[in-house]
Amino acid sequence: MNKLLVMALACGSIFLLTACASSASSQELTGGIWLLTELNGAEPIAGTTLTAEFDQDGRVGGSSGCNSYNTTYVVDGNELTFGEQIASTMMACPDPIMRQEGEFHQALVDTATYEIKDDELILSDSSGNEVARFEVIDQSLGGSSWQVISYNNGKEAVVSVIIGTEITANFGEDGTMTGNAGCNNYSTKYETEGDKISIGTAEFTEMGCLEPEGIMEQEQLYLAALETADTYKIEGMTMDMRTSEGSRVANFQRALNP
Repeated sequence: MNKLLVMALACGSIFLLTACASSASSQELTGGIWLLTELNGAEPIAGTTLTAEFDQDGRVGGSSGCNSYNTTYVVDGNELTFGEQIASTMMACPDPIMRQEGEFHQALVDTATYEIKDDELILSDSSGNEVARFEVIDQSLGGSSWQVISYNNGKEAVVSVIIGTEITANFGEDGTMTGNAGCNNYSTKYETEGDKISIGTAEFTEMGCLEPEGIMEQEQLYLAALETADTYKIEGMTMDMRTSEGSRVANFQRALNP
């Protein structure tokens, strides 16, 4: 084989390896949600959740502790830059949380490089100083905790949880599902196979709650709805359950601090 052909093949191989490495690095960022664990060396304020979810089209978004945000990002090897214009919702939270939010946005803007190591994402500035550290959120059902946003009331309607009440669902890795249905604690068993799920009849405590109005009926309807679940789908911070006919059973929001 002549030398020119050997050199061409070698260069082609190097090009492919470089392209694959760059692509692989980008793919490591996508496909999951990253939860902030350190911001400029300090832990986030207790009770706040700051996240980053990278899509394959060069956009990133999530929660910055009070508001939702989104912006652009560009990856080149281990270099990572975020767009300086960060779009955000306009909710107001206590001053310490708002200051943390501003610091988080600035950390993104200051980012120059990134490293993924042992399921952690580390962002550093152009001087090599670490500005933020994240851990990946497990997307499996077992071991996860959720807050119910809406449920099927059995009357061909999906309704929001009554204001002033909270319904929770915790899925153990042992197939046990527990939570609070608004007034009473409940426990049952669940089984999954692929995207299929079956949830058994729940046992629950026997407290009686008078307020807010409708809380006891809501509890009964929610627990009845769970037994109709046939499929589930987790997408980042949300989970959707549906019946075998495709009707919604319940919609859940991930609880990171159960």
